[in-house]
Amino acid sequence: MSDNPYERFEKSDLILRDELAIDRTILSNERTLLAYVRASLTLVIVGLTFLHFIEKGSLRIAGMIFIPLGILTGLYGWLRFLRMKRMIQSARQNRPDSQREKNRKQESRAERGKAGDGS
Repeated sequence: MSDNPYERFEKSDLILRDELAIDRTILSNERTLLAYVRASLTLVIVGLTFLHFIEKGSLRIAGMIFIPLGILTGLYGWLRFLRMKRMIQSARQNRPDSQREKNRKQESRAERGKAGDGS
């Protein structure tokens, strides 16, 4: 199974509703990245606070665990954001050029009009 959920759509299948859905997905992806950044910063700050104010005990050990865990959380969120961004861009690139489609339709109408005049 493919990692890209947009591969199932063909170029001609994307309409305005789909374009708006892609825009909402972009915004959702950005919100998710911000949530990962917020969680990452929280873990690092809590870890640093525990290390700074606690001299001994399990909270100091928890502080030592929270700092790398926060960094890993931030890296995972960034990688997830980039992967999703690439998938969204590939869906956008697969859509037909709307101006090109309009021109094609106008040309075919003009050709039909000329063919109707000649007979």
